[in-house]
Amino acid sequence: MARTTKEPSTARAMSTKKTSGTAKQSGTSKASSTTKQQGGNEKVFISETDQYLFSQGTHYEIYKKLGAHISVEEGEKGVYFGVWAPNAKQVHVVGNFNGWNEESHPMEKLGPVGIWGVFIPGIGEGELYKFLITASDGRKLYKADPFANYAEYRPGTASIVTDLSGFPWKDEKWMEERDKKDLRKEPLAIYECHIGSFMKHPDGTEEGFYNYRQFADRIVEYLKEMKYTHIELMGLAEHPFDGSWGYQVTGYYAPTSRYGTPKDFMYLVNALHRAGVGVILDWVPAHFATDAHGLGEFDGQCIFEHPDPRLGEHPDWGTKIFNYGKYEVKNFLIANVLYWLREFHVDGIRVDAVASMLYLDYGKRDGQWLPNKYGGNKNLEAIEFFRHMNSVVRGTYPGFMTIAEESTAWPNVTGEVGDEGLGFTFKWNMGWMHDFCEYMKLDPIYRKGDHYGMTFAMSYNESEKYILPLSHDEVVHLKCSMVNKMPGYQIDKYANLRVGYTYMFGHAGKKLLFMGQEFGQEREWSEARELDWFLLAEKNNAGMKDYVKELLQIYRKYPAMYELDDSWSGFEWMNADDKDNSVFSFVRKSSLGTNNVLFVMNMTPIKREGYRIPVPKKKKYKLLLNSDEERFGGWGNQLPAEVAAEKVPCNKQDYSISLDLPPYGAAVYLF
Repeated sequence: MARTTKEPSTARAMSTKKTSGTAKQSGTSKASSTTKQQGGNEKVFISETDQYLFSQGTHYEIYKKLGAHISVEEGEKGVYFGVWAPNAKQVHVVGNFNGWNEESHPMEKLGPVGIWGVFIPGIGEGELYKFLITASDGRKLYKADPFANYAEYRPGTASIVTDLSGFPWKDEKWMEERDKKDLRKEPLAIYECHIGSFMKHPDGTEEGFYNYRQFADRIVEYLKEMKYTHIELMGLAEHPFDGSWGYQVTGYYAPTSRYGTPKDFMYLVNALHRAGVGVILDWVPAHFATDAHGLGEFDGQCIFEHPDPRLGEHPDWGTKIFNYGKYEVKNFLIANVLYWLREFHVDGIRVDAVASMLYLDYGKRDGQWLPNKYGGNKNLEAIEFFRHMNSVVRGTYPGFMTIAEESTAWPNVTGEVGDEGLGFTFKWNMGWMHDFCEYMKLDPIYRKGDHYGMTFAMSYNESEKYILPLSHDEVVHLKCSMVNKMPGYQIDKYANLRVGYTYMFGHAGKKLLFMGQEFGQEREWSEARELDWFLLAEKNNAGMKDYVKELLQIYRKYPAMYELDDSWSGFEWMNADDKDNSVFSFVRKSSLGTNNVLFVMNMTPIKREGYRIPVPKKKKYKLLLNSDEERFGGWGNQLPAEVAAEKVPCNKQDYSISLDLPPYGAAVYLF
């Protein structure tokens, strides 16, 4: 979640828009809600049933009705516009097709729910438009379409008519297989990525954005090489300010035009699926931007946000909070998830800032929030919203994942809705992330004092279905990059990070790394520049990339690494208590009892000669990975390719093996 200060409003006086296209009259608009189907049968475009279901919060395809849709009425092709503005005195459609004339195309209020509609003949794809809303007090508000599928390139703020139909999808195999999988028993290794700063285009332009298609050509090859299972894309919904990283949204139904058109984005998803890579989107229902063209006070009153600022505003973030108790708002958000799923084939959402939604007093001081009807700080409407959303989305599409970024000890985030859970597929383990980073930052002489910070997460591992995240939030705002969090000289830093990543990949829970962490990006991340790819010419960085690649290969190859993530039957400590040597050892176990994996990590710069490691079986242990190999940037200390367990009891195990553990070294063995 980006905690940056938002820029001033980018909304502009509409007089400047008149230069964006030659004014033309496209015929008289028709304040009718009918259109022609194939075969000539007349139907109602926005029916009374549509309006009723929307008012009840259960119209899950409302995005096919509201917004701008190419249509045919009385044999004439044009665009049907629909918008929800219950308190408006009048609504007009203005755009480059009518010279932004305030009076040319009035809309008709279709019923008591407050939906307005109009069919405008003679216009089509590519037209810029806004809704001119005359508020009840006479103010005139130029608003972007909340359901627009495409938006003007910033700093422009108009919506653009587009047609989502007709894309030649070729990911049928992926989609069929996705719906058959039990996600919690599958490998999940996520590459968190910000498109605009992954890599800059060498065309010399100031911004250097690759469009979605060009980005696809580069990212697909990279993810296939590295063996990630999924990519998580930051900030894809339209947003005005680059520095918000996409977490202060104005267009929830529009892939940002920074990188191209909606069909360009479809191309990206299609290419990733064909390469066997899933797509997760960051999704931000916790708050929205206050820019004048956005959702705030949309029709002159607060219809998307709560009107009481103690419930409707985040004072620290300068954003508005959705009113989760209003049916139409819940419908807007739940339908939005289904929109990305159905229209763009995305495989999951990572829900941003869940804690800020669950707690009424999140980030607020006394006097800045209101308790619920029972006097507590739980947001009862947000709880019901999450249960509703997960019931509908995951109940209909079990292969689709919903992931909660929830930073507190709220119970049953991934519990079933019927059992008083929130119904998410996974939860980010923010506690593990904090404990891991705090431990790894310590000078090794002090690590024994925080030894149990590294083992604590396993004590509550069964309470949720976890993802272990090392996200963008850990490498910004003076927190240092992952490699520069590590103590010691440069070679020590990289050795520390290799052993730390080994601990992460061995630990129970799915995995997430932010882009650049896999090769030891040394600078903090900035959305304004590309990753420091030039570092791959250096031995340490190239070695780090190769090491993470090997970890990913091992992770995906052996079911012991992922199929029993939330159960003690899949994890066993060999020695969790050797704080004096700062060595950890544990085993990951498969459901079949074969191809189990032993992990041993030495978190100090001291070589541990003849170090005895308890093991669960009298077997031969085959080396899979040694973090100290020279090809990874290590010192080159060798480990035996195979070692047999001895009948030497150790730490409550009947058998053990002896190894010379390299300094800051990790050993991974298969048995």
